[in-house]
Amino acid sequence: MTPESLRELLRRFRSGELSEDAALEELARLPFRELRDARVDTHRALRQGLPEVVLGLGKSVEQICEIVKALESSGVNVLVTRVEPQAAHEVRRELPQLEHRPEARLLWLAQQPPHQPGGQGESGSIAVVTAGTADSPVAEEAAVVAELFGNKVERLYDVGVAGLHRLLASIDVLRSARVLIVVAGMEGALPSVVGGLVGRPVIAVPTSVGYGTALGGVTALLGMLASCASNVTAVNIDNGFGAAFVATLINRG
Repeated sequence: MTPESLRELLRRFRSGELSEDAALEELARLPFRELRDARVDTHRALRQGLPEVVLGLGKSVEQICEIVKALESSGVNVLVTRVEPQAAHEVRRELPQLEHRPEARLLWLAQQPPHQPGGQGESGSIAVVTAGTADSPVAEEAAVVAELFGNKVERLYDVGVAGLHRLLASIDVLRSARVLIVVAGMEGALPSVVGGLVGRPVIAVPTSVGYGTALGGVTALLGMLASCASNVTAVNIDNGFGAAFVATLINRG
């Protein structure tokens, strides 16, 4: 249930279109739906402005389908992250209404129009920036999630510190964004550089890209946490979704 659907339910009750018992039945579904292997939070959009998002990783096709059906019946937009190609194919065979975004490993069902960020006079865009092409899968997860949540997204890929002139050539993209998501592996230096160029929040996303001592993204994460740029904050390794969620909340502010 979303704020809009709750307002519509109250309107229908006030106007007499909906009986008291029917209204109670609708409200009885809050705040979660009990399933065999999950408790689906149908109340989250009311609390946070965005519905519960399903992590596909580690779930069976049957579990994903059951959770998606519960969210779909509650009227919210449905997003499933980290879905491998074969699993996505099998889920869509049962639920063909879902849209597959393979580049971002996402399944999506739009039932409500996306919220359009007000931006308080700002451009209201989110810039997604990567250090290298190998960071693109995580960056695409962030970019597509941000778009599905109603944000305008600008992509700026393969502009890492090994060739800093590539970044500086697109300084206008960086400065026009209201919030930036900067994705980098290896030593994770790019968010600090970007942070020094803009007066905007920078959400740093370390990726598990890199040789030996990159330690599967730990080196990049530690570098981002130790950034000397005061406007840089970091999410977990490869967490493009988390970066997009927080960026959306900032952009809506």
